[in-house]
Amino acid sequence: MTLRTDKLGKARRFSMNQLLAIITLTVLPGLSVWAGGRIQEVPVISSYPVYTSVVREEPRQTCHIEQVAHRDAGRNSATPAILGTIIGGALGNAVGSKKSNKRVGAVVGGVLGYSVGKDIGRRHADAHADVRYESREVCSTVYERVEEERLTGYDVEYAYAGQTYKTRMRSDPGETIRVRVQVKPI
Repeated sequence: MTLRTDKLGKARRFSMNQLLAIITLTVLPGLSVWAGGRIQEVPVISSYPVYTSVVREEPRQTCHIEQVAHRDAGRNSATPAILGTIIGGALGNAVGSKKSNKRVGAVVGGVLGYSVGKDIGRRHADAHADVRYESREVCSTVYERVEEERLTGYDVEYAYAGQTYKTRMRSDPGETIRVRVQVKPI
């Protein structure tokens, strides 16, 4: 309990609850303005959505049917390679004059004859091969540019104390907006 005198000088007693009520009503409003301002609801004049264009690459798979040529060589014969080895070996043996030279010539001639015979056999098979076409699905990924508009916020115009103010907000505020009012000495 606290004693206090009124205007006529009479002592008055206040309860603790009365003291807290007096402090709350007189001191706290002043502190809120000093600490960051009062919050008030004011009317919104207009609110317009703001969009930004965004371009992105979107992957898409495309497939098509393609005709592919195949040569059907049939059976591969070993006869040209064998015949080339025999002829090459005989020629190499005939070229050499001594017994050791004849052996070396026969081996070298046989190897070269095998190679030549194999090449001749391959060319012959390619010339007489049947060409057939086969359908094959070929797929690839392509990137398509997609442009879209994205909402980035709202340009809001509101009135306070006879003046008009503008701000950008993340969402549409509706008919009123809450503002913090601060008073600063000049």
